[in-house]
Amino acid sequence: MSGGGNGIPDDGVGERLRRFQARFEPAITRVLLPGGFVTETFRAREVEISFLGYPGETLYNALYHRLEALLDDPGPTRRVSIRFLVPDFQKPMSVPSRVGPDGAPVDDERFRKRLELKCREYDRTLSAIAQRLTAVGRTTAECEYRCCPGIPRDKICIFNRESVLHGLYDVVARTRGYGTEPDYYDPKGYRTDLNMWSRRDGEDSKAAVATWSKHFDDLWGLAAKPPWRRGTAP
Repeated sequence: MSGGGNGIPDDGVGERLRRFQARFEPAITRVLLPGGFVTETFRAREVEISFLGYPGETLYNALYHRLEALLDDPGPTRRVSIRFLVPDFQKPMSVPSRVGPDGAPVDDERFRKRLELKCREYDRTLSAIAQRLTAVGRTTAECEYRCCPGIPRDKICIFNRESVLHGLYDVVARTRGYGTEPDYYDPKGYRTDLNMWSRRDGEDSKAAVATWSKHFDDLWGLAAKPPWRRGTAP
């Protein structure tokens, strides 16, 4: 979808979200900001949201509630396209992984499977709501997951190709194990500081949004269907 003509009010998503962000401490904003963007984005007639990251729980929760609300009141929205690009958890990984001796990463298939099942559940839930919306007939909606190789390094959210949030995961963040459970290298998305660009903020920001949008499209084109849609996951 193109960035222009999507029905966003004149004051712009970027300006409203900056005012929103200024009201809260950064630690809180990391959690609330993606949800605020989802709310603003759904004021458009055509909605396109693209996510690259691990595993996208904050965005998933915001989308779940917003899509459910469309069943009762679609407002101006007539088309919704959601894309999630997540790591391929069927392949050995250094992050996420178990923390081994001297801090060395040790691949842990069981931990990877746990994360894969979480993404699978998100996909199934969002896709089911999208199908219900489309069946009603007032709004068409689709949700798709794809997998790409590599560790979760970048967190990218693109909203209607108008605004971009980007941050770098703390790849050495640890989740403490309970009892005899080991510690894991497990990046925390809600702790990730996010930079923001909006096409309405001038030529430099417009160029940044275009660059990130193209980067995501290129990665999406190279990505594969997730194992649960290929019939290889239990």
